[in-house]
Amino acid sequence: MTDQDAGRDHPRPAIDTVVYDFGNVLVRWDPRGAYADHDPAAVDAFFADFDFATFNHAQDAGRPYAQGRAAVAATAPHHVPMLDAYLENYAGTLGGPVPGSAELVAELKERGLRLYGLTNWWAETFHHAAQAAPAIDLMDGVVVSGRVCLAKPDPAIFRHLAETFDVEPARAVFVDDTAVNVEAAASVGFHALRFTTTERLRADLRALGVPVRPDGDAGASPDAPDGDGRPRRPQ
Repeated sequence: MTDQDAGRDHPRPAIDTVVYDFGNVLVRWDPRGAYADHDPAAVDAFFADFDFATFNHAQDAGRPYAQGRAAVAATAPHHVPMLDAYLENYAGTLGGPVPGSAELVAELKERGLRLYGLTNWWAETFHHAAQAAPAIDLMDGVVVSGRVCLAKPDPAIFRHLAETFDVEPARAVFVDDTAVNVEAAASVGFHALRFTTTERLRADLRALGVPVRPDGDAGASPDAPDGDGRPRRPQ
């Protein structure tokens, strides 16, 4: 039997679900935004001296802030004020929707796809998310790492989402801006896409057979002809 015959006998499952990471996919996030009122030199010194990425990941994985703060106070107490400022001014880290993201989420929703969120986010700060990017409220459900005490790239959090929302990974696309998370999702069986821009994501979704418009033009159907009369094709 040829590969072509096998493809006819076992067609690729149609995509019915898109699972979104949030930070820098749906909502812009920059931790330095919490320090808009601080001396830039002091902010630079803090991020140069303090391993914020490791601290942040522990919080993403469900460590309560009070516990994380106590650990820093015991080893590097001079960093505690900057951590407190980060939590107090967290809304400043969110720069609004990623360009084009709200329109794409709305289009996927209109086309009947199931939409879920799988985000590494502190339990204490997640309430800010939808205020900064209302498309998050269009999700059919969300797994927040800080609430379930699992964090990407641990494959267990992908399995948790699949079991919680009855998602079949072979019929689902996972979108994230971080390569290691994309690799972890693929290891669990998801169609995993590395996010760079919404325009690129539209092209990648079309290549997987998801019928979204190639350019986000609300006035065009996904199969409408281009200006030269030729039909658009997945890019």
